[in-house]
Amino acid sequence: MTNTTKETAKTVEKAPFKADHVGSLLRPESIHQARKDFKDGKINAEQLREVETIEIKRIVDKQIEVGLKAVTDGEFRRTFWHTDFMAHINGFEGYAPEKGYQFKNIETEAYDVRNIGKISFNENHPFVSDFIEFKKIVAGRAIPKLTIPSPNQFFNQGIRDENLYPDLEVYAIDIIQTYRDAFKAFYEAGARYIQIDDVYIAGLSSPGIPFNDGQYSREYLIDLALRVTNAILEDQPEDLAVTTHLCRGNYQSDWAFEGSYALIAPTLFAKEKVNGFFLEYDDDRSGSFQPLEHIPANGPRVVLGIFTSKNGDLEDKESIKARITEATQYIPIEQICISPQCGFASTHHGNILTEQQQWDKLRYIVEISEEIFGE
Repeated sequence: MTNTTKETAKTVEKAPFKADHVGSLLRPESIHQARKDFKDGKINAEQLREVETIEIKRIVDKQIEVGLKAVTDGEFRRTFWHTDFMAHINGFEGYAPEKGYQFKNIETEAYDVRNIGKISFNENHPFVSDFIEFKKIVAGRAIPKLTIPSPNQFFNQGIRDENLYPDLEVYAIDIIQTYRDAFKAFYEAGARYIQIDDVYIAGLSSPGIPFNDGQYSREYLIDLALRVTNAILEDQPEDLAVTTHLCRGNYQSDWAFEGSYALIAPTLFAKEKVNGFFLEYDDDRSGSFQPLEHIPANGPRVVLGIFTSKNGDLEDKESIKARITEATQYIPIEQICISPQCGFASTHHGNILTEQQQWDKLRYIVEISEEIFGE
């Protein structure tokens, strides 16, 4: 068996891993300064990329050092977790709206994407070449994990041009084909562990967000989200592991909305054909573990985000163990993994903690995983 075959077999068998993480990491000051210098015309794009590459190499080594089996590039080449990917899809462009998104206590930096034409995958999408370079950096020492926004992010209000796509179902068909082409390109580039990040679905689970504009009901949109995700996963290679991360907002340690998973669990948890779900459970905003009863037995793994990425305090170990025991009322421990509830820097700003606290927390998660699961 070749090293590549061993690696892909290991990914499918284990991903998501017992100790995993969502993906983004705090940008170091060198990247912040390089981006400022690039914006000011002091350095060129190649020089900026060189700084990013140096730091990606460093944080890959650090992730391996703390014991993670899957590593990411920290999303160091991105400004935002989603828009950098979305803006390079044919038929979309990035732009600065008048206002950002209103979170609980803060308004985000104003940047978004909008639909400007026929939708398709860009064969020269920079994420493909970025992943090829990232995989070379990892060099078989761990599983290189790719994080991209879910196709359902394109259904957020204000993105679709209703003149270009008056029929939401037709819009969905083009989004599905775009992602199928994207997955093919990433697979050919060597990706075997892909995580799709989905704030949109988590929004559908929030009772505080109304879906009553008279055109589409919440129930219809939940069903559409399921159909879109399952359609992109249909006939994917058996050695490709795909997970969904449901996020309620992560911006400078603030959050956007709350609500349990009860509204979406009977549909999405029961029927979405992914290898695992990354779920936020770092505080009471997500409600109880009861919706996990909809996860099929011997089905997807559930990565309990019972550690927070929003501050550097280490959670009480006995409380963590008690919460895992509580979750086993609804799902077998064999299907349980643990992680932070979200990344440490979903945007270039980062959450409010130090890089050392970030590494301490990830190492702590690995240690607790070994104690509880033996791996």
